[in-house]
Formats: sequence, C-alpha cells, structure tokens
Amino acid sequence: MKINIKATNLELTAPMREYVEEKIGGLEKFIANSEMAEWNPEVGKPTIEAFVEISRTTKHHHKGPVFRAEINVPMPGQGKVLRAEAEQWDIRVAVDQIKDEIQIELKKYNHSQNAKFKRGSRLLKNLIRLSPMTWFKKERGGRELEEGE
Repeated sequence: MKINIKATNLELTAPMREYVEEKIGGLEKFIANSEMAEWNPEVGKPTIEAFVEISRTTKHHHKGPVFRAEINVPMPGQGKVLRAEAEQWDIRVAVDQIKDEIQIELKKYNHSQNAKFKRGSRLLKNLIRLSPMTWFKKERGGRELEEGE
C-alpha cells in the first residue's frame, strides 16, 4: 500500500510519519485478498494508494478537538473513493479513529464486490445448466426450427 501523507498547519515529524504508516499500512491485509487492488509486478503484490491528511484546525486553541485526520482511498477502475475523517484532542487518537472507520468501509466494499462476483457466477452456472439444444433453437409461428433450417 502506498501512503501519501500531507500535514497542514502541523509539522510532520519522523515519529508521526512512522505512526501513520504503521496504522494505515495495517489496512493492507483487507486489500491484498480482494480483487479491487491492481497487481503490481515490480513489488509482486497488489497495490493501492491511500491519501492521508493530518492537520491542526486552529493555531491558538489548546483544548478540545483541535487535530484533524482524513483518509481517502480511491478504488482503481471503479471511480469510487472510500473516505473517513475525524477531529480529536490528539492526532494519534484521530489517526486511530480514521483507521477504524476506513477498515469498516473496506470490509463493506469487499463484501459487496464478493456478492457481485457470486451473483455473476450464479447466473453463469444457471446458463450452463440449460440444455445446449435450447441455445440453438428458435421459435417461429408455434413450431421450433433448428439453426440450420
């Protein structure tokens, strides 16, 4: 998983970068098993991008929810973006909260994609169950004709 981190009104320190990469990088296990990620031959596993923004909402307040974290995960080929955001009193708490929210979104998305795949498989299986003779017959005026007639 490729993680792009942007800091607004906040200095992005090395420990903060490591914390965000550790938390958001843990979501890779929900993506690796699904068909939504594009296969990257260089790395040898599927990759997907996550855009994380951490910021401080105000420069002069010290109490209350002054830190904000946001994550956007665009789904390749779908045109859909999974998104989560949180405002908390500590930036680490906000990152933990968006990780939990986006994890739920990824699970829902995986479930819906699997359901679509199974629905298509079920339809194909029903088509295969039909007799091959029914594929080549046409009805015309109450009697059935073979394809060659």
